[in-house]
Amino acid sequence: MKSSLFQVIRHKLPSLALGLLTAFAIFAAAPAARAQDDVIKTDTSLVQLSVGVVDKQGRPITNLSAGDFAIFEDGVRRPIVHFEPTDAPFSLVMMLDTSGSTVTFRQQINQAALRFLDALGPDDRVAIVDFNGKGTKLQLPFSTDRRRIAYTIGITLQTGKGETPLYDALKYSLKVLAREEPRRRKAIVVLTDGLDTEARNSDRAIVSKASGADVGSAIKAETNSQLAAVLNEADRKGVTIFPLALPSGDPKRLPLPDPAITAMYAAARSRLQLLADRTGGRLHEIRRLDDLSRLYAEVAADLRTLYTVVYQPPNPGVRDGKWRTIRVEIARGDLVASTKPGYYAR
Repeated sequence: MKSSLFQVIRHKLPSLALGLLTAFAIFAAAPAARAQDDVIKTDTSLVQLSVGVVDKQGRPITNLSAGDFAIFEDGVRRPIVHFEPTDAPFSLVMMLDTSGSTVTFRQQINQAALRFLDALGPDDRVAIVDFNGKGTKLQLPFSTDRRRIAYTIGITLQTGKGETPLYDALKYSLKVLAREEPRRRKAIVVLTDGLDTEARNSDRAIVSKASGADVGSAIKAETNSQLAAVLNEADRKGVTIFPLALPSGDPKRLPLPDPAITAMYAAARSRLQLLADRTGGRLHEIRRLDDLSRLYAEVAADLRTLYTVVYQPPNPGVRDGKWRTIRVEIARGDLVASTKPGYYAR
């Protein structure tokens, strides 16, 4: 498995950290009917990670305890204040791209999504969010009722067209996850071509001003403000993002090798990679639509190999916007841990 696959979070509560974690844990899951723009506060002084551990052969190790982990921020070891093993349940938002670009293969999406549900644990809570030209909508609040979830997916995929508000939908999904109990493991699985309409318009303006050989390098994908907003929120909420990238957004599959269009598609795909890498998830590129079911099943397997680790940073009140580097070490030298590389203190 690739190292970007994994994420971190876990541990027992040391008595000295009980006060901190109490503030973090007091918010129970809110009712599904809560207004969309309600804000639920959590203790943002803590950092939540999803961590994957493999042996030298790349096989996942799922039987470790909190004492096997050491967390370092900017080279300084930090106390772990909460830990969850790999079999702890998830709260997961399944995001469905129902824009015009997915109309011709909705049946394959439906079949793959149902296989994904079959691979989840019985206590995993799933919410369904779809996005298209009409905006973003919560089709189903968090539920463990697999029949109800499957029915909602099928109904949702029967409609939808138009543009792709991907980043607005991601921000909305992060708000939905904020209503869940803070210590629950949280993830977003998003099926999309990655071609967010607003970001594409911005990219088009950039390449239109570039000349000749500079077109291919004119767009700096990582500087997009929408992407930055999503990554900052995912950092604060400890959410892992798994994008499934549809072939319709692959820059290598464009029928016409126009440099400007290729640059825009490449930037969109790079942003999907950044969403995965910065949150400790993994980008699954769909080469053929027949791969959908297998890749959804792989995401479910990825989720079942992640530990959750929450730690106290050295300067919890400092919001200077600077990058904080994270490193995870495992007591057993033959094992390798992977998580997000760090975060911006914002």
